[in-house]
Amino acid sequence: MTVILDRPYQFVPPSRGNLWPALIQRFRVVDHYLRKKEGVVSYECRNLDVFQQSLARGDGILLAPNHCRYADPLVMGWPARHAKTPVYAMASWHLFNESWFDSFAIRRMGAFSIFREGSDRKALDTAIEILAAAERPLIVFPEGTTNRTNDVLKPLLDGVTFMARASARRRAKQQGGNVVMHPIAIKYLCKTKIDPWAHHQLSRMESHLGWTTSPSRSIRQRTIRLAEALLGLREVQYLGSSRAGELHQRRDELIEYLLSTTETRLQMPSSDPDVRTRVRAIRTKVSAKWFTENPDEQERLRLRNDVVAADLAQELVSYPNCYLESADVTDSRIVETIQRMQESLWGKADVGIELHAVIEFDSEIAIPAEKAPRGVEDPLITELRDRLSSMIARLSKESRPID
Repeated sequence: MTVILDRPYQFVPPSRGNLWPALIQRFRVVDHYLRKKEGVVSYECRNLDVFQQSLARGDGILLAPNHCRYADPLVMGWPARHAKTPVYAMASWHLFNESWFDSFAIRRMGAFSIFREGSDRKALDTAIEILAAAERPLIVFPEGTTNRTNDVLKPLLDGVTFMARASARRRAKQQGGNVVMHPIAIKYLCKTKIDPWAHHQLSRMESHLGWTTSPSRSIRQRTIRLAEALLGLREVQYLGSSRAGELHQRRDELIEYLLSTTETRLQMPSSDPDVRTRVRAIRTKVSAKWFTENPDEQERLRLRNDVVAADLAQELVSYPNCYLESADVTDSRIVETIQRMQESLWGKADVGIELHAVIEFDSEIAIPAEKAPRGVEDPLITELRDRLSSMIARLSKESRPID
């Protein structure tokens, strides 16, 4: 569960010193962690020179990568190492509550908290201050949350460009100079053929469901079959029985049931078509009720279940339409889907497949000091989305196709 209900939110500021980031880079702590915990064993930085040019000019720099894996924030430590600069990063508050070591480490690497379940003026002010002063580059993931679909960009949060424009205004007033944003595409490629790993992991999950292995089926067929089975289990859990129909239709119907029944119980009907917006609203409502209304134990259990349902809806929407169609399926898509299913079943994915991270920088987008025009999408969001989508689509072709 990603909403912290054990204690109310408290802003966690970043560690401002340079000693810890320097030590972490010198002793390759990021490399060891990524290899052991995420299976990311190598990397390459592309077009790093455009980032270095922004650093040399003294610009306030906002780094805006796509966010498809938990490894992404640490992977961004590699270009920082090559550019010889520490960085700051905005991170969800729940990450500071995983363990004392994680909280200690991510603060020392420059992370500060953001409260996703409500307004967080301190986090916003901290980000604006960092960019206006050009203190260090700031990493913000414009998708907001990870999705484990490397080839699909999720909707971007408009708060990213609001923050960028506000910092550009402050920088212009205080000391002059520019604020720029660099779109960054992160793509994970499988180092070796995935067949032995994939067949083994699929057999583990099939055995968990009481199935016998089906050696006659391809990796793609077995993966789709398992996805259908896991969806069916969720349908039984929430709807009472599994449904018939196309996989994407069944997914959408279950998502709508999860969200609409939760919204009705919380008395917060929504007509917003975006699933993630509705999920964030549910999380915000649950957090507010938990900490302001002093609910009894029965209501607390219901609120916990509300968050679980919202989290499941967000998990389900991370299975894109046509992601495993035969014409487009690649080894990295298979690996992502298998690992996502393992997280759903066991809470943890197997990281035995070795990954190579490509971190590609795009040229800077100059941030204007003016406020965004009203009544239309911020042109900065449009440009950021278009650039990221183009880069991701191109990098997706570097994965191996799977029959």
